[in-house]
Amino acid sequence: MAGTNADSCTGEAITATWRAESARLVGALTRMTRDLDLAEDLAQDALVSALEQWPGQGIPANPGAWLMTIAKRRAVDAFRRADSLRQKTEELGRGLREEDVVPDLSEQVDFIEDDVLRLIFLSCHPRLSPESRAALTLRLVGGLTTAEIARGFLVAESAMGQRISRAKKTLSDARVEFELPVGEERTARLDDVMAVVYLVFNEGYTATAGEDWMRPELTNEAIRLARMLAGLVPDEPEVHGLQALLELQASRGPARVDALGRPVLLDDQDRSLWDELLIRRGLEALARAERLASRGKAVGRYYLQAAIASRHARAATPEETDWRAIAHLYDVLAQAAPGPVVEINRAVARGRALGPEAGLAVLDALPDGALTGSHLLPSVRGDLLARSGRHAEAAASFREAATLTRNESERSLLLGRAEEAAKAPGR
Repeated sequence: MAGTNADSCTGEAITATWRAESARLVGALTRMTRDLDLAEDLAQDALVSALEQWPGQGIPANPGAWLMTIAKRRAVDAFRRADSLRQKTEELGRGLREEDVVPDLSEQVDFIEDDVLRLIFLSCHPRLSPESRAALTLRLVGGLTTAEIARGFLVAESAMGQRISRAKKTLSDARVEFELPVGEERTARLDDVMAVVYLVFNEGYTATAGEDWMRPELTNEAIRLARMLAGLVPDEPEVHGLQALLELQASRGPARVDALGRPVLLDDQDRSLWDELLIRRGLEALARAERLASRGKAVGRYYLQAAIASRHARAATPEETDWRAIAHLYDVLAQAAPGPVVEINRAVARGRALGPEAGLAVLDALPDGALTGSHLLPSVRGDLLARSGRHAEAAASFREAATLTRNESERSLLLGRAEEAAKAPGR
């Protein structure tokens, strides 16, 4: 039994090390080899070596450095087998004799962190679709297995494997350089990077399909990526705004489902269950963004959404929520990042701050065909109609929304609200 427990602990240590170090490992190896596929293979070989050796030899004092050394030596072997790459063999092999001690990677932190940033930007290259960017980011930067990513997005493992392979082939065929973009291209790509992290978070926070309301493994990974990005690009307020937004929203996670896993709406949540540590971290990240903004740095959608989330986080009860401030922030957000989803949320805020008719007016102003096929519009319309006492219309809107969602938990919630509205007295 003791042996089983030790093996289990070692396995957990290997998994934790891989999650923490895989991006640095793949990034450094890609810089050295200029071959993303080879870099990932070398990193995986190092992981296999850890699985084989650590249970018997014990966990190294510096696990990340151990993995890096093994991977570099495998790279040397690979290049030795390729006569045309003798120069790279000399570069990689310099100082890596068999008797060498494991290098202290702490002396190379800045260089290694640049490798991680390169890897993030590579994963979010504009030649890839948003879905492929998300999958490749989770694979290369998050260290998730193909099976884990497939489960997170409710697709077959084989399909996800093909998506990731196609993404890497696209980058290879385009001969994309493993370098950080500069100037306007870097700004544009940073927006893409943040959009992918937010996409991953949203899929975990409110799953688009399946039986579960949330997928915590995706929200946790998105938060980790956002924190990493904030550390790598510390002078960009929007990056800190993104971190703040994800942490503040995720803080509600423990209260968003009941004991049976059923969704619980914001007003009905037990706020004592909200994660105080995440709230504190989120508010600290928001404060960093505000300090940068005070020095003239531009802010945008993530900072504004984090500011909105902070108003909820600071309200001990639903009645204490400053809906007028939230409605004002959504008005600003609608100017900074216009779009139908922002208008949907603005309708909710104005409906709470100024009355349901004010929210319905925002929905009525949406262009024809906005969010066609989405459950969001009829769901919010149903809530505003119910608040205005138009219960029969509300029930119809909730039923329409239930037919459009692909998430079973959300469908049950919407059908329950439709039944409740249908039973309510009044119109």
